[in-house]
Amino acid sequence: MSPEIALPVLVPLMAGALSLVCWRSRLMQRLFAVGGSAGLLLAAIWLLAEVNREGILVMQVGGWAAPFGISLVADLLSAIMVMLTGIIGFAVAIYSLATTGRGHEAHGYFPLMHLLLAGVAGAFLTGDIFNLYVWFEVMLVASFALLILGSEKAQMEGAIKYVALNLLSSVIFLVAVGLLYGLVGTLNMADIARRLAMVEEPGMVDALAMMFMVAFGIKAGAFPLFFWLPASYHTPPVAVSALFAGLLTKVGVYALFRVFTLIFHHHPGYTHEILLWGAGLTMLSGVLGAAAQFEFRRILSFHIVSQIGYMMLGLALFTPLAIVGGVFYIMHHIIVKTTLFLVSGIVHRLCGSYRLKRLGGLYRSHPWLAVLFLIPALSLAGIPPLSGFLAKFIVIRAGIEAEAYGVTAIALVVGLLTLYSMIKIWAEVFWKSPPSEGDAAPDPELHPRELWLMVAPVAGLALCTLLIGLYPAPIHALAEASAAQLLDPQGYIDAVLGAEAVP
Repeated sequence: MSPEIALPVLVPLMAGALSLVCWRSRLMQRLFAVGGSAGLLLAAIWLLAEVNREGILVMQVGGWAAPFGISLVADLLSAIMVMLTGIIGFAVAIYSLATTGRGHEAHGYFPLMHLLLAGVAGAFLTGDIFNLYVWFEVMLVASFALLILGSEKAQMEGAIKYVALNLLSSVIFLVAVGLLYGLVGTLNMADIARRLAMVEEPGMVDALAMMFMVAFGIKAGAFPLFFWLPASYHTPPVAVSALFAGLLTKVGVYALFRVFTLIFHHHPGYTHEILLWGAGLTMLSGVLGAAAQFEFRRILSFHIVSQIGYMMLGLALFTPLAIVGGVFYIMHHIIVKTTLFLVSGIVHRLCGSYRLKRLGGLYRSHPWLAVLFLIPALSLAGIPPLSGFLAKFIVIRAGIEAEAYGVTAIALVVGLLTLYSMIKIWAEVFWKSPPSEGDAAPDPELHPRELWLMVAPVAGLALCTLLIGLYPAPIHALAEASAAQLLDPQGYIDAVLGAEAVP
């Protein structure tokens, strides 16, 4: 038994419950927001250290042995994802102190944030395919409620698209789970992997693989059903956008990595070939959408789609180097994309708009903000020595070694178009002259203390991006060890089932 596995789920649930108890106290809700997210981060760091030291950790909930009970499993990939959840949750909690109004707090912003973090951590740690569905639904409920806080027209329009496509994904996922249970008679993912290898109906297995691929692809924002993402992520308060951008689609990506390395890896010539071209189309459609936009958060939202393609490419190539690149890319992207959304919020507070034509002159008036933008922006485009360069380099090198020249060429072109988008934002927001009087509406109520609460998490995340780029060895070593575990599913199966395995 490893009870520390449950802490990343229990801590935000407890913090959310305490926030509800202190519903009428704004101060207490804010204290629980920062304290709860800090507790999640500390629990995540402890968990990653234990997994790195001991190997795969398993907790059988309620004392029921696998595969009959519910298993919580922490391998290196899930522990890394939980730690990133803690980092992003803590940064957004601090940022929210300056950007979340009394109205949103009165309608449950902080309890919903904790519920979302618990759902994300639960999805990363569950070893049961049905409970993965349950945690997806917890995330959907919390994210939908956060998305419509304020009830503005644009938010409601985005929320409808968001919920419609995610409900479609949930239905496909649930049907696939039912069919899979009927085929192998278990819901424990380790047991599914063991039993599926003995199934003599390859056509049914491939059909189930496609159903899971579509369900998780929608959650990840992959081609062709990604349009819910750029239609919704630019509508809520910026702290919510940043939380979504950093974490939500990565749960879908994590599910793809988990299922297509542990369960559906017996026919990679079919399943992973489809993933390969899905990755290429996801990269291309996302970056072209970003190139056509002139609103700060919409550009960033389309680039979430394009960058998801790089992560899928690492999985689809299915070589040790490619999996290393995919895991490294996930770590880099979660931090970089959250930083960029948080920077857009500072720009909005200073200038009163997200529209590029209404912005300008910030390089002269706020040079420190220009630097905080350039670090994640150039990293996203893959400029050395920042974290995005090594992430892209590993994935592209893996594509060349696997002789996947077509999709590798797409990845290179997408990198150039990403740089174009970042230059466009730089030129419009920071470099050009300020707009004429009346085009922008700076927030007159921005107190220096609020500005520091917004800048501190951005600076911290930007520093992480710099450190990953300048000193990549520890992160690369984690990615390598994680890839080794993913490519050896028997180790996961043995850790979960052990002597309790049934024939």
